[in-house]
Amino acid sequence: MEQQKIEQLGDELYAAMRECRTLAPLTDRESDITIEDAYHISLRMLNRRLDLDGEKVVGKKIGVTSKPVQDMLGVFQPDFGFLTDAMVYPDAADIPVAGNLIQPRAEGEIAFRLKKDLVGPGVTEADVLDATETIIPCFEIVDSRIDDWQIKIQDTVADNASCGVYVLGEREVDPNDFDLPNLKMKIYKNGEFHSEGLGSAVQGNPLTAVAWLANTLGEFGIPFKAGEVILSGSLAPLIPVVAGDEMRLELEGIGDCSCKFV
Repeated sequence: MEQQKIEQLGDELYAAMRECRTLAPLTDRESDITIEDAYHISLRMLNRRLDLDGEKVVGKKIGVTSKPVQDMLGVFQPDFGFLTDAMVYPDAADIPVAGNLIQPRAEGEIAFRLKKDLVGPGVTEADVLDATETIIPCFEIVDSRIDDWQIKIQDTVADNASCGVYVLGEREVDPNDFDLPNLKMKIYKNGEFHSEGLGSAVQGNPLTAVAWLANTLGEFGIPFKAGEVILSGSLAPLIPVVAGDEMRLELEGIGDCSCKFV
């Protein structure tokens, strides 16, 4: 894809995000768009945020890793994107919807905070564990800039992996103390049990998902850096939310995370 078209589409996605509106799927307009094209579109969108809004990259994310999410979206391979300092909310935060989010859905995840750099390709699960300082209960609030979530993999990669904002729980723990594939998460919406999942939902092991992301971004020359937060993917189906909804999750033996939409 020509650079001019990449910049045009990245600018369209940036404007849609800032104006809280959606676009027709990119794949409907550009039938030959590749995942690499989509990645470069996402970089253009990201650089608009960094250059125009003064945001800073503080981490990365992998998405569409679990079968329930893949079945829900009709996207059958993981996506990847960037986290900025403007996306993060503290535990129990009130998250505005109007003027901030378009068509949000909540995902319960395990976040990784790194103490060492990781540079792919060649990163293994053992490398990820060695480089991780703590894991954290987390809600990611995904939010597509594409009409009615009608996305293919190229659409979501171009749209920064459909990332909206994320919430980190207060408790952080050493991952070496836990069996990550068998960590159980329970999710509650408006005080009622909604769904549950295990760490194994994300590519069999959250460490595998993070290693995949490190290696995928490494192919584009993008490293993981010490201090960054890495979101490893949803353990359960996505949950649509609107103003007035309250979400809470419990990560067994570790702690909880909550937020309210206002």
